[in-house]
Order: sequence, then C-alpha cells, then structure tokens
Amino acid sequence: MIHRIAALIVKEFLALFRDKRSRLTVVVPPIIQLFVFSYAATYDLEKVPYAVYNEDPGAFSRALTARLEGSPHFRKVAVITREAEIAPLVDARQALLVIHVDRRFSRDILKGRSGKIQVILDGRNSNTAMIALNYIRTVVTAYGDELVRTAGIRGFPAVLETRTWYNPNLESRWFIVPGILGIITLLVTLITTALSVAREREQGTFDQLLVTPLRPVEILIGKSIPGCVIGLAEGTVCLLAAALWFKVPLRGNLLMLYGGLGLFLLSAVGVGLLISSLSVTQQQGLLGVFLFMVPAVILSGFTTPIGNMPVPVQHLTRLNPVRYFMVVLRGVFLEDAPPSVFFAQFWPMALIALATLSLAGWLFRHRID
Repeated sequence: MIHRIAALIVKEFLALFRDKRSRLTVVVPPIIQLFVFSYAATYDLEKVPYAVYNEDPGAFSRALTARLEGSPHFRKVAVITREAEIAPLVDARQALLVIHVDRRFSRDILKGRSGKIQVILDGRNSNTAMIALNYIRTVVTAYGDELVRTAGIRGFPAVLETRTWYNPNLESRWFIVPGILGIITLLVTLITTALSVAREREQGTFDQLLVTPLRPVEILIGKSIPGCVIGLAEGTVCLLAAALWFKVPLRGNLLMLYGGLGLFLLSAVGVGLLISSLSVTQQQGLLGVFLFMVPAVILSGFTTPIGNMPVPVQHLTRLNPVRYFMVVLRGVFLEDAPPSVFFAQFWPMALIALATLSLAGWLFRHRID
C-alpha cells in the first residue's frame, strides 16, 4: 500500500510540473499574491483625509488642530468656513471625517467647562470610520491631559461628540452585506463561465461543437448568456435577502443598481471566458477562478480601504471591476447617491467588459485555429 501511495504521489507531481503553464501557475501567482496582499490587507490607517471646520479663533482650538496636522495618521484636505461645505466633501469621498470645533471652545475651557468638538464620520465604511474615530479620540484625550498638566485647568477640558452619516449606528452588517452581494455574484458568474469551454474539452464534446454550423462568436455568446442570467438571478436573490432578511436600508434607485449589475456581470463574464479559453480542464478553470477571485476581493475595498494601500496598488485596483461595483452597491443601499456617482463607476466597468470580452473572443478563435 505504501508503494502504491508513493507512486501515485510521484505521478501527481510529474503531471503537475510537466506542463509549463501548470508550473507557472503553481509558482508565480502565489508569489505575486504574497506581495500584493501583504501591502493591501492592513487595518492600520495612514493619512486619513479630513477637513477642519473651526469656528473658534482662540489659541486652544488652534493648538488642537495643529496636533492633527502633525499626526502621521491624518492628512488635511480642506478648511471649511461654512456648514454647507461639509456634505459635498463627505459625499464625494474627499474627506473621511470632518472636525467641527465649536465657536465657544476656547471660552468654555477658560471658564472651566468642557469645550465641544464634533466629529462627522463617513459611515459607509463602518470599520474604517471606527478606527479613525479611535485615532481622533486618542489625539483629543492627549491634548486634554496636556492642558490639565500645563495650564492647570480642572476637569476634562475637551469633549468629543460624534455624528455618523449613512450608517448612524455603525452596524458592520450594513457595510458587509452589500459587499457580499457583489462577491457572491462574481463567484457564481465566474464559475459558470470559466468551466463552460473547459468542460466541453474535458468531456470530448468540444470538437462536436465545432463541426456544427455555429460560428466561434456565436458559441462565445451562447456561453456568455447563461452566466449573465445566473448572475442576475443570484444578485436579485441576494438583494432581496439583504433588504428583507438582514434589514439593510435600500435608499437608492434600483435602476442604477441593476445598470451597475449588468455592466459588472459583463465584465465578470469576460474574465470567466478569458479563463475558460486558456483552460484545458475544469481543474485549471477552477484554479484560474481562485487566482482571480482572491486578489479581486482584497483589492476591491471590501475589507480594507483602497486609500490606505500603497499608490502602485491603488492604481492596480483600477483594473478590478469589483472595486467599482462596491461603490455602486453602497451608494444605492446606504446613501442614495446622485447619478453622477454611479456614472463615474459605470464607464470603467464598461471598458473592462469590452476589453475582457474582446480578448476572450480573440483567444477563443485562436485556440480553434
């Protein structure tokens, strides 16, 4: 028995490394993923974009805002002079949070009362908002302790008041469930399309398909439509579960959601057909799905903010259709975003779909020839 098991192990290794493509698949992608994930998958926040709305001209408020400017965790992107300027900054994701210093801040501290500081957070990403809030709280607490020691002010001189937009209670479910909708839709669509051609080759029916009157482009379209239909049905089921079972608020336009879903499915089908055109067996197709799926999820902003990744990795995420669909999902579910926000995500997904489908069609005809 031991000899038979050993012979089987040797045979599997020979079958795996005899093919050049299999050797590259086993060695190169894990190394690339190691470096990409090591840099991208971090929960530490650096250079968090924030804006300052300081209504107090006193020395105490200036000293507090100077502490934020000197912190490596924060990056000031704007100075606000009117309350009406807050919403556009947060809506456009230019600022993750806004620091609002009350106009009586310095006066209250001098009178022995607690000065009020308001922090307005973007709750669309509850995990990031909570981490940023803890950073702010640390800075304010350290500043208050310093005033107690140096200025002799009694009591806690600064009080932090928070207000979270789009996700007032910072429920992680509101943030996670819409993202899972996109990931499940991507997974089902990829598996359906990536195994279609490979299954034909593995079962020996691909040659029979080629002798039919169907042209290669017709075969490609026929392989694409089932994936789109299955992905659309799966996305609808997940949408109903998110809204009805998990009680995630659905505040936006369903037409925008399904428009983004359609473009996302086309890009996912293009990637799946690309994998299927390169795969000879279903095992290679599944491996290709895995090699695309894991980086696509990590680089989508689902678990970690894209703005916290290194600049080269941020540019790499522009090739990922999941990144744009995540913005569409959270824009519809949580914030009722305007159409301009969705259109800014639609055209990159359309370009990715056009590129992947064209390349898959070329590879498909090339493999037939």
